[in-house]
Amino acid sequence: MAELTCLTGSRLILLTISLSLGIFMNVLDVSIANVAIPTIAGNLAVSPDEGTWVITSFAVSQAIMLPLTGWLARRFGEVRLFLVSTALFTITSILCGLSMNLSMLIFFRVLQGAVSGPMIPLSQSLLLANYPEEKKSFATGIWVMTAVVGPIFGPILGGWITDNYSWPWIFYINLPVGIFSVIFTAITLSGRETTTSKTPVDYIGLILLIIGIGSLQILLDKGNDLDWFHSNLILTLSIISFIALCYLIIWELTRKDPIVDLTLFKKRNFSIGTITITLGFLVYFANVVIFPLWLQTQMGYTATWAGLAAAPVGVLPFLLSPFVGRYMNLFDLRKVATIGFIVFALTSFWQSNFYTDVGFQQLIEPRFVQGLGITLFFTPLITITISGLAPERVANALGLSNFFRILGGSFGTSISVTLWDRREAFHHSRLVEQVNHFNSISDQTLNHLESLGFSGIQNIGVVDATITNQSFLLSTLDIFWISGWVFVFLMIIVWGAKPPFKPSSNISMGD
Repeated sequence: MAELTCLTGSRLILLTISLSLGIFMNVLDVSIANVAIPTIAGNLAVSPDEGTWVITSFAVSQAIMLPLTGWLARRFGEVRLFLVSTALFTITSILCGLSMNLSMLIFFRVLQGAVSGPMIPLSQSLLLANYPEEKKSFATGIWVMTAVVGPIFGPILGGWITDNYSWPWIFYINLPVGIFSVIFTAITLSGRETTTSKTPVDYIGLILLIIGIGSLQILLDKGNDLDWFHSNLILTLSIISFIALCYLIIWELTRKDPIVDLTLFKKRNFSIGTITITLGFLVYFANVVIFPLWLQTQMGYTATWAGLAAAPVGVLPFLLSPFVGRYMNLFDLRKVATIGFIVFALTSFWQSNFYTDVGFQQLIEPRFVQGLGITLFFTPLITITISGLAPERVANALGLSNFFRILGGSFGTSISVTLWDRREAFHHSRLVEQVNHFNSISDQTLNHLESLGFSGIQNIGVVDATITNQSFLLSTLDIFWISGWVFVFLMIIVWGAKPPFKPSSNISMGD
């Protein structure tokens, strides 16, 4: 494809729409299923814990396939691989909706996750390959807009569908989108297939990848539920994943035709970009998980209203990402990303001042401003990550960087939920210490409850419920505060990247 001229006019617009819809469908499907788990579990007559395997099965197979994207693209071609993946994603979506029991649903979710993996990086690489050089950053902005907005609006749409229709429709809605994406991507990219080569299959690397990544992803998804290393299963999975991934790194670095090209990390900008995106997405996703969880469990918000409170963070990325992508190359991308991290840090510290009587408007104001941070850090970091890479290495680089980005999200979810629970226990124990007859405020509260007709046991129950509510608030504020300082740290890391930051160029970057 590198020898072909770039697309222009209506054909380029149609390609942008079809690829964007494909990736939007993909990322939306992850978050839209999360809110439907209780409904799915009830309808299929299984426990909510068993129902979470609907999420885990998808995440494991997607995580395995993401690093394989570059190898698959070299062997079968980027256009062909994207079309087949999108078509199979659409088909498996319908099969998920038609599932009659949990085993069927998990099986089809494994298939759906596997074919979804290549769609994410290939949607990026195909956009970049077909846009003119001066508009490649604009293409990156378009991709960021769809990739960021999908997970934010997924819970709202998922809640609305499950409340008003039935859970299979969260999968059926992919049918028209998938058909449109496949047909019009095929039309616009007709005759523009990338060069392929019969690269030998690295079976040992493939097996190590499946075992290592599969074990790690299950560990992250189930760790908090099973009390982490107090569980023999989690302990076993951690040992297996550690050994398999260590062997995978050694094996791949010594192979002539590795299934995962780890030599990309010799490129300074790829390493800095990937590390920064991974850590940034880890913290961002931790906030995406904890914020609505706190609202629903402690603040009395329904799933829909919690989703609406979180949704404003997607407004500015939706509006500004294309424009940031178009004009950011006029500036040093490290400065643009730094401004994004500053916005993220300030809004994180802003949210660390929430209290139990905080109003809806006060909740959404920092979330709205935080959207500017997403726009200014995500878009330039993608360009930094692939800067200086030859066109034929872009798909591989995007597959690997997206794998680490999504893995960072998995770590963010697991760490934040565990930290949230444990900090609540810490704050609860400290607050309970203040409930005694030597504390005048404690005595006044208990006496007041007695005057309202509460018995001694009821008094303690009311006080304990209040302490629990306050403890979860303090735990939530701790996570916001930690997030702010992580983004301060990322301001320093991003300056390790080295200009020039030209996407898909043939410039040889220094290590």
